[in-house]
Amino acid sequence: MPKMKTRRAAAKRFKVTASGEFKRSKAFRSHILEHKSPSRKRNLRKAGLVHKTDHDRVSKMLPYA
Repeated sequence: MPKMKTRRAAAKRFKVTASGEFKRSKAFRSHILEHKSPSRKRNLRKAGLVHKTDHDRVSKMLPYA
């Protein structure tokens, strides 16, 4: 059986935690920041986790993660 290919786009966006969950960065932080409150922008800096309903989808894109 040949090696499975990793989706490079997914590999750049997700990291695996020690418990097997996927870490991700939050959206809406790239532009039009003037009208967003400082607390909202501060919370967008923190990493989020991929929801459990999307976990299988992400793990198929990252077969060796």
